[in-house]
Amino acid sequence: MGKYYLAVDIGASSGRHILAELHDGRMDLQEVHRFQNGMQEKNGALCWDVEQLFSEIKTGMKKCKEIGKIPVSVSVDTWGVDFVLLNKEDNVIGDTVGYRDNRTEGMERKIESVISQEELYRRTGIQKQSYNTIYQLQAIKEKYPEQLEEAETMLMLPDYFHFLLSGEKKMEYTIASTSQMVDAKTGDWDWELIEKLGFPKKIFRSVDMPGTLAGHLRKEVKEEVGYDCAVVLPASHDTGSAVLAVPAEGDDVVYISSGTWSLMGVERREPDCSLESMKADFTNEGGYDHRYRYLRNIMGLWMIQSVKKEFEEELSFAQICERAEQEQIASIVDCNDASFMAPKSMIQAVQDFCRRTDQQVPESVGEIAAVIYNSLARCYADTLAHLEELTGKYYDTVYVVGGGSNADYLNKLTAKYTGRKVSAGPGEATSIGNIAVQMLRDGMFEDLDAARACIRKSFHIRMYE
Repeated sequence: MGKYYLAVDIGASSGRHILAELHDGRMDLQEVHRFQNGMQEKNGALCWDVEQLFSEIKTGMKKCKEIGKIPVSVSVDTWGVDFVLLNKEDNVIGDTVGYRDNRTEGMERKIESVISQEELYRRTGIQKQSYNTIYQLQAIKEKYPEQLEEAETMLMLPDYFHFLLSGEKKMEYTIASTSQMVDAKTGDWDWELIEKLGFPKKIFRSVDMPGTLAGHLRKEVKEEVGYDCAVVLPASHDTGSAVLAVPAEGDDVVYISSGTWSLMGVERREPDCSLESMKADFTNEGGYDHRYRYLRNIMGLWMIQSVKKEFEEELSFAQICERAEQEQIASIVDCNDASFMAPKSMIQAVQDFCRRTDQQVPESVGEIAAVIYNSLARCYADTLAHLEELTGKYYDTVYVVGGGSNADYLNKLTAKYTGRKVSAGPGEATSIGNIAVQMLRDGMFEDLDAARACIRKSFHIRMYE
């Protein structure tokens, strides 16, 4: 009988349960459950349905029992920055508002009246994004101070799901770092910063590293799913997990974790909290084994996901890619422009940008997609140039992992614009990285290098030049 590990990977648009086992030195994956996700308008705000998400987590775990493959451990990863506040009874206070909501408008100025942007970056190394946890907390402090007064605990979303599974409140390092309140040097909360901002210190749990055991399933969960297993903290920020699955040797490697967002960067042993780094919009997010994910946030396939929903035709992403490849349109948009964050119509947002900048306005499905794909690849090339300037290193290959690694046309464009080889795959990088941490904790691999060697051997990788 095999030894199984379960990754619950929840993205902004969907979630999946992936079971894995080692067989003849290779990692075998099996998807056992998939479900939809998305922000919904509630009380005038864009919110996550955390109750429904937890219900889906348990549904997927039950399916493991149904197929006779009971995992020895389970780990949950999600996107960054979003959180819940819990009261004394451990109930969620208010709605779980998501990062695309506009509640943080004006909060940057509030924070900057207490601490300058430069000083904040020097301390945390995190790129300023209006949706970061620090600005979300400030919004609650301004608009709903009673919620902060009532709060006993803050948990990032995967930490909350680990709590619901195990009954233990843990705060995992990689996801905590996305808050912009973790000290870049120590890996712990910047308590002086938290005090300065007037946030209640008691709500912040101590920070634990990926691979920490949260506990085992609480009694009611155990009874519902039909078995017990360990609950292990993975690199619970999905990008943190995805980076672990980059199938490369050595440390000097450029990756793009390509999904709803494109996260492009390198792994480092030390953070770069310099003014030059800040001005180039790079961030130092926490990684496995006290590493740093030195990267830039790029809008990513969110733009394609959004326009896909608007097309009258039911088209797959592969079909959209094919149509885009047939077009000759030369228009380029700035993928990181605020107008693409949460527009009512992404098609219109792209067209308006082209109109404003006196470029050809895309009309057809293929033209709109071609503009987006070319714009993303151009942005990757610009980011690579900045990376090489900041690190003083040359990178001959760009490693693309995650769902976007399946976008054949985008991979070709990335090779064209960067002038480098492109390694594409694995597609399920986040789940694989999540599982790698569970296996490392269980002694299945000696170290991360051994885990990555197994990943290289286990999954099909496509090369583009």
